[in-house]
Amino acid sequence: MPEGEDSPRPSPSAPDAGERPAGPWLARAVLDAARAQRARFAPQARTASGRTGGGRTDPGRGGDGHRRLSGYSGPGPDPRDPQPIGAVLQRLIKARGWQRPAAEATLFGAWDRVVGADLAARCRPVKLADSELTVEAESPTWAAQLRLLAPSIVRRIAAEVGHDVVRKLRVHGPAASSLPRGSWRERTRRR
Repeated sequence: MPEGEDSPRPSPSAPDAGERPAGPWLARAVLDAARAQRARFAPQARTASGRTGGGRTDPGRGGDGHRRLSGYSGPGPDPRDPQPIGAVLQRLIKARGWQRPAAEATLFGAWDRVVGADLAARCRPVKLADSELTVEAESPTWAAQLRLLAPSIVRRIAAEVGHDVVRKLRVHGPAASSLPRGSWRERTRRR
């Protein structure tokens, strides 16, 4: 039977009007009834050449041409497939607008990866406020060295965590000594 026709095919062994259809005739009657009902309710789908396809649609697509998301996803990538946690977190960070706080957390959490192991062993980040990073050096000598390296450190930070997270670097020397002032002086006798 050509597609689009709704009349059943004549069969040499068609049941009489009083008998119920059985076997292959029953299957054909059910199929013809389903096609007739589908033709009434579903619009005719267009094929790639622009012709009507007699009501047939791509099994992976709905009547409106959009991909259905029911059943198994198949061999290709699909939004219902399990996703890596990193990709899910990146989408969440972008959707909530947390790019800047995430970059700041990366700066403090991965300081040795951002500036390198040599510099990370000699200094540590203390505070980030208004795009100004405060770094504490282990000695006055390293503080002077870090002040000289400040532009290249800011470029490294920008390359690693993003531009405009750190625009200025403030370097402090080590914290004050825990020894009381004058503890190394020689005591003199009073007369």
